[in-house]
Amino acid sequence: MDIARTIDPIPNQSPTQTLFMFTVNPTIPTQPNINPETPIGQSVGPSVGQLADQSAINTFDSSKLTATRITVLLIDDQSMVSEVLQRSLSKETDIDFHYCSDPTMAITTAIDIAPTIILQDLVMPDVDGLMLLRWFRLNPATKDIPMIVLSCKEDAHLKAEAFTHGANDYLIKLPDTIELVARIRYHSQAYQNLKALQATTLAAQQQAQQLAHTLNQVQEMQAQIIQSEKMTGLGRMVAGIAHEINNPINFIHGNVKHLGEYMDDLLNLVKLYQTTYPEPTEDIEALRDTIDIAFLSQDLPKLMNSMKFGSERIRNIVLSLRNFSRLDESEKKSVSLEHGIDSTLMLLGHRLKTENGTPHITIKRDYHNIPNIDCYPAQLNQVFMHILNNAIDALETYPVNETPAIVISTRQINHQVEIKIQDNGTGIPMDLHDRIFEPFFTTKSVNQGTGLGLAICYKIIQKHHASITVQSAPGQGSTFTLTIPILINT
Repeated sequence: MDIARTIDPIPNQSPTQTLFMFTVNPTIPTQPNINPETPIGQSVGPSVGQLADQSAINTFDSSKLTATRITVLLIDDQSMVSEVLQRSLSKETDIDFHYCSDPTMAITTAIDIAPTIILQDLVMPDVDGLMLLRWFRLNPATKDIPMIVLSCKEDAHLKAEAFTHGANDYLIKLPDTIELVARIRYHSQAYQNLKALQATTLAAQQQAQQLAHTLNQVQEMQAQIIQSEKMTGLGRMVAGIAHEINNPINFIHGNVKHLGEYMDDLLNLVKLYQTTYPEPTEDIEALRDTIDIAFLSQDLPKLMNSMKFGSERIRNIVLSLRNFSRLDESEKKSVSLEHGIDSTLMLLGHRLKTENGTPHITIKRDYHNIPNIDCYPAQLNQVFMHILNNAIDALETYPVNETPAIVISTRQINHQVEIKIQDNGTGIPMDLHDRIFEPFFTTKSVNQGTGLGLAICYKIIQKHHASITVQSAPGQGSTFTLTIPILINT
């Protein structure tokens, strides 16, 4: 269809009063009912006979295409075009019309009013229309807004170039009102559907993220409950064993001293008999030679010392077990963390000794007499246990020609105590620092780690309103720093 339009000023009127007059080919309907999806240039519309029935035109209700308000922004340097389009859209109660005569302010204006469709002139004196199209498409705030290009040229190459630069539609100035309104509603509805789809997608993504976060929390909570139950069961078992062993070992340890004294008395008596009766009877002499009285006199004191040392060792282990479990005390108590560290080291003593050629791990203590702190002792002992176990694991793979060592230092900083546990093991890669406290994350091989130890440590430290940090690099060892307040505000 080819509609020729000319603009003729009415005589004796100023330029500002110029009206738009249209010269239309009489064989072509002046008000075709354009389908918005019809390709540009395709002949559409009712016949002349159909237009004779004005009721067909009067029954067209374009407002049914969309139920939400439409915001139109016109970008054109000619104010007369704005006046004509505004009059054309004035009867559409759901359409808000805005006009921008300065193309350099077009994007700013669009961001301010958030239009559902933009009508843009293709030829303007200050800014190239195609370049403005590209600017709109590059701006995140306007890249999805439908753009209808208005031009005086019916040029296929120009249309293609406009579409290439981001135009959604192409209309010849000045379009028919019904066609313009239909296309405005069509593109606005498509844009609103797109925005609704984007909002729905975003909401679904956020919900999926929230569900994933909730699932991770549930899994973490389940793992912590299981681990907590294990530690509680272990603590009860340890406390029970310690209690059952404590009384017998105290009996043994308490009587070793008396047994030693009795043994000394008996040995002195034997020596006195030997001195008083240097010539024993044959039976006594035979028994003396059988039991090797000289060897017994030398070995019994050594045996008693060994028994004394062993009983003392057992007493210390029992004390360490009791200190580690802390089930015989209130949950929260003012205790010495240095004693807790020493008790943990006592329980880990078997891993610090030389075994199968593994170098002996040296423990260096640098204590500065920190005060007792208000804490949950059993839980902090778990923290020490996990960190020291990890340090020993790292040191077990250390080269033989080096001396594996763990340095434990404590000091007071204002109203807090700082505990550093440092090893000269293999270290932790930098890209893993942010993940070592994640539940189920482990760098150990299968069946050697659950990935829960440091995650539980982190939760326990949080419960104490404290902090835990790690400094490590491959080949330079690791340093875990605990900063714990002396008094916990609960």
